[in-house]
Amino acid sequence: MGLWQRLTGELIDVIEWVDDSADTMVYRYEREDNAIKYGAMLTVRESQVAVFVNEGQIADVFPPGLYQLETNNLPVLTTLQSWPAGFNSPFKAEVYFVSTKQFTDQKWGTKNPVMLRDPEFTAVRLRAFGTYSMRISDPVRFLQEIAGTDGYFTTQEITDQLRNMIVSRFSSALGESNIPILDLAGNYDDLGEYITALISPEFKEYGLGLTKLLVENISLPEEVEKALDKKTSMGIVGDLSKYVQFESGQATSIAAANPGGGAASGIGLGLGIAVANRLGHTLTMEPAASYPRGYRTVIPSSARQEPPALPNSEFYLALDGVQHGPFTMEQLNEKAGDGSLTLTTLVWAPGMADWLPASQLNNLSSLLARTPPPLPKNA
Repeated sequence: MGLWQRLTGELIDVIEWVDDSADTMVYRYEREDNAIKYGAMLTVRESQVAVFVNEGQIADVFPPGLYQLETNNLPVLTTLQSWPAGFNSPFKAEVYFVSTKQFTDQKWGTKNPVMLRDPEFTAVRLRAFGTYSMRISDPVRFLQEIAGTDGYFTTQEITDQLRNMIVSRFSSALGESNIPILDLAGNYDDLGEYITALISPEFKEYGLGLTKLLVENISLPEEVEKALDKKTSMGIVGDLSKYVQFESGQATSIAAANPGGGAASGIGLGLGIAVANRLGHTLTMEPAASYPRGYRTVIPSSARQEPPALPNSEFYLALDGVQHGPFTMEQLNEKAGDGSLTLTTLVWAPGMADWLPASQLNNLSSLLARTPPPLPKNA
């Protein structure tokens, strides 16, 4: 460094930091050899503190204000024993400006779905995301625990760690809350306040204060949302026969307003009326005190359909309370012949929702009908 540059450096007697960024948490004031002129002016603005470090140890902390650095309790290391031009000997120290403003709109969210139990959906996978705000509440602890000697520390260097902490505590809190999935939207504020109180002590260990945490959304997997939409649509339709009659009425109005619609309109109208009549004959209401509103829908036996036969696949049998199998149709034929497989034997195959008696499956019931019963023991 040239003589003139060193001289102009000694002439600088105002130490300040004007922060024009939105994410800088700590800034180290840069000076050649950390030499600060004795008597220099220190300007600390609102939402800042200045921390002086001497020989690796924190010596003093200055809150917002204007200071003249000439008191004897400052760390003083003389770098120039004498100066012919009459300058005061400078002292040597590192100055860290720490921002104490709020850092808002920090993102958090689950990288992987959180597995939870739900009283209505049994087991579900949830994703959640939101934002939080924080500030440096203890500059000395933050420098000691997080920033260290980093001369330019930003929020990006710590947000990953904070996000992981939030997601972990959020998952635990959500699992312990036992709030049904469909009621979560009405509890976002309560969840945010609860998690803020839960995590604040852990932020404090880093010298940080968690000022606000918001839960913006908790979502189900896409396939579950589609199934839920279908269920909602069915609930909106309500009485299917009345809905079809309404649609038929709409078709009548459209046909009347469009006399030139031709055969297509007539076919649509006829089809709607036919469906409505068919439903009127098929669906009847039977009084029953034990059912909601005192009625239940009864499907006449002529309209009921037998369960479809499953394709020839491998079946499992429940014999004496123990699962056996899988068995092919040929093996099941042998089981039916020796009496192991009967009409009341519980069976299951891939694609079935539950175990059913063999009599309820067409391909098995027909197999048993062709198989003679076992011979009597005294035959």
